[in-house]
Amino acid sequence: MADFDPVTKAVVPAAGLGTRFLPATKATPKEMLPIVDKPAIQYVVEEAVSAGLLDLLMVTGKNKRSIEDHFDRAVELEDVLQAKGDDERLSQVREPADLATLHYVRQGTPRGLGHAVLCAKQHVGDHPFACLLGDDLIDARDELLKRMIEVRSTYGGSVVALMEVPREQVSLYGAAAIQPTSEDDVVRVTDLVEKPPADEAPSNWAIIGRYVIDPAVFEVLEQTPPGRGGEIQLTDALRTLASREPGEGGPVHGVLFRGRRYDTGNKLDYLRTVVQFAADRPDLAEEFVPWLREFLNDR
Repeated sequence: MADFDPVTKAVVPAAGLGTRFLPATKATPKEMLPIVDKPAIQYVVEEAVSAGLLDLLMVTGKNKRSIEDHFDRAVELEDVLQAKGDDERLSQVREPADLATLHYVRQGTPRGLGHAVLCAKQHVGDHPFACLLGDDLIDARDELLKRMIEVRSTYGGSVVALMEVPREQVSLYGAAAIQPTSEDDVVRVTDLVEKPPADEAPSNWAIIGRYVIDPAVFEVLEQTPPGRGGEIQLTDALRTLASREPGEGGPVHGVLFRGRRYDTGNKLDYLRTVVQFAADRPDLAEEFVPWLREFLNDR
């Protein structure tokens, strides 16, 4: 087996403007909107930590300071809770600061996901890294990122998470042309297209917001012109890497994910996610689920 560098770092782009959730996101980062009682971004950090990645870089932007505050200590609040003997809430408040070593860099001007990843170049250096998008939450019981890191250790290059979507929805994603490998859940990616029309998509296997990326992506991103939407697309850079061999930054493989994914990228899916998480919570489900059934029966 080839000796590929281990993955130890993660990058979490969090610089978007969150326009789909205005006016709530005028002053509050979309990543800080709660899934019941925990901000979505914390679930993403917890996923990276669960996969063994304790060095995380957040790519943020203007009006995102509350993300940094959330993952910092809140000494005055902790003192109040400690004085009250409220150990449960004290633990919840301290938990985000103890998860991992977090670093921050600002994107400045939002110029697309590819540009946000490029902002991580100085921190990541010549090491492979995971990239986790905050709009996608992966159920903790489905260890997708850990599996992707295993695939990288076997094949090198980059790895994307692929999920089968209805053909009419493929235009919302990047779509992949794929070839099978000897492993049922692993494919070789031969082409990638960002948000293609349904009738032009190479398949209905769509890229969801998890990547393990070879550091060669930075050199490619620096040469990648703006693509769809006038933004620098990570998909375009990965398309270039897909044609390369190990040692040149390639190839690109995909993990076919058939597990539980929760979308928080738009209002309707966000509401679905909150309901699903609440229904799975042992401390809430006993009262919430019967109430929800009754509410829906009365509609």
